[in-house]
Amino acid sequence: MVFRRSIYKTPAQLRAMVAPGLITAAALDAVRPAVRAGVTTAELDGIAEATIVDRGAESNFQLVRGYRHTTCISVNQEVVHGIPGDRVLQPGDIVSIDCGAQFEGWNGDSAITIVVPDPERPELVARRQRLSDVTEGSLWAGIAALASASRVGEIGDAVQTYVESSGEGYGILRDYVGHGIGRKMHEGPTVFNYRVEDLGPEVRPGLCVAIEPMIVGGDEATLVEDDDWTVSTVDGEDGSHWEHSVAVHDGGIWVLTAPDGGAAGLAAFGVTPTPIS
Repeated sequence: MVFRRSIYKTPAQLRAMVAPGLITAAALDAVRPAVRAGVTTAELDGIAEATIVDRGAESNFQLVRGYRHTTCISVNQEVVHGIPGDRVLQPGDIVSIDCGAQFEGWNGDSAITIVVPDPERPELVARRQRLSDVTEGSLWAGIAALASASRVGEIGDAVQTYVESSGEGYGILRDYVGHGIGRKMHEGPTVFNYRVEDLGPEVRPGLCVAIEPMIVGGDEATLVEDDDWTVSTVDGEDGSHWEHSVAVHDGGIWVLTAPDGGAAGLAAFGVTPTPIS
């Protein structure tokens, strides 16, 4: 007999997901001020790992077969799944950092993008910051849509609408998408970052998803580098990646990987998150 785990979690299970979400947020908060010219991506990875371990958790990225790092760090034309190492960040780099923690059997997953200051090239910094801002804005648009959505596919429609409304002509990665999250870092359902005909499962209390738009400055076509992990744009244009883990519960929605539950990011969309009780 085959037993299938429901994509909807109980109130107690949702409460258990708060801690790993906050630990993931703490790891990224610790890394953020260290992102500067001259630092290596391995050093940033070490900061995230120390933060997670100090809180009694473990890196769920290290539980992925064949991967031994706490973060994925992608720079410039790299969009996602970049491997930390001896690469030294340069002024003007656009850096996406993806991180997750597992605590008492439950998972958190989140990503941020930061542009390294470069006083010598303000136009480059502004262009890359605009890409990051639109990507982050599309993330919050998707989260806000979740608050009133009937089906999961409405998230992708909101993300794509936001990106298109920027007028920048950015591309949205098609081969890499968001996902459910819970006992495993990657669970069902699939969370698309673009419009789809099949809107997928119902949105109702107990749903937990990781929404993660991956936006590029040009064409959406990507390739996997020789390391078998790093995903880069074919045309060499920059990439940006933002992500949050979000829970739907009886009282509304709560962003598990934001200390304020997403209040600041959702304010512009007229949505107020409600803590999980």
